Amino acid sequence: MFIVPKHSVRLLCLLMPFLAISLIAANISTLDTAKSRQRQKEELTEFNSLIGGWRGVGMVKRNSSRGAWRETADWVWEFRDDKVAVRCVIEKGKVLKAGTITFNPSTEKLKLLADFSEGQSGIFTGQWNNNKLILLAENTDNQTPLDVQRVTITRLNDKRTLMLFERRPPGQTQYSRIVEVGYTREGVRLAYEGASDPICIVTGGKGTMRVSYQGKDYYVCCTGCKQAFDDDPAGIIAEYQASLKKAKDSPK
Repeated sequence: MFIVPKHSVRLLCLLMPFLAISLIAANISTLDTAKSRQRQKEELTEFNSLIGGWRGVGMVKRNSSRGAWRETADWVWEFRDDKVAVRCVIEKGKVLKAGTITFNPSTEKLKLLADFSEGQSGIFTGQWNNNKLILLAENTDNQTPLDVQRVTITRLNDKRTLMLFERRPPGQTQYSRIVEVGYTREGVRLAYEGASDPICIVTGGKGTMRVSYQGKDYYVCCTGCKQAFDDDPAGIIAEYQASLKKAKDSPK
């Protein structure tokens, strides 16, 4: 028979409370991360209307073809362990080549990490104001080659979106236009409230891609949501069913 030394038993008894506290702290940390992730996703659902492909026309001067160009943009969801983001990748763009938007629960603000076509990057923060997302440069002392200080994304309707780049010289209050890109949605029209179109099981946006689990079909809106579903289909389905129950039980 194996006999545990008395001093080892006493040591284990002394360590038990610390082990219990460590386990509780780990569980709280995991719960906090899950809540933060869910909050980020909820705030970023405003971008569901942008998910998908867009055709863009950039104009230095409004209604003028001089210096204009064409580009394409693709918006997708990104899901990481503790972060949720919406990412835009632009092809043939002369100002922006990519942008990642996240939500910070502690500051209640959206953040855009912009990768510009000239190889520079910038960080912008802001909030929605009705149908406009207005983002200001965090560090005005470290400007991009185009001296961009403000980016405004305007959702005109389900088929049209504008992205305006502006700058403001030091000591002035007025912003001047650099360029504006007008985007037209590619493919089918987005879903509207009450429509019978499929719903993305991950974010609640318009479902455009079919996925399956245990013989049942569901829909997602982009490659990012498909990856999230493939990584944890049971968890995604359970979360979606919980959100449906919450919506049903909420007072009208």
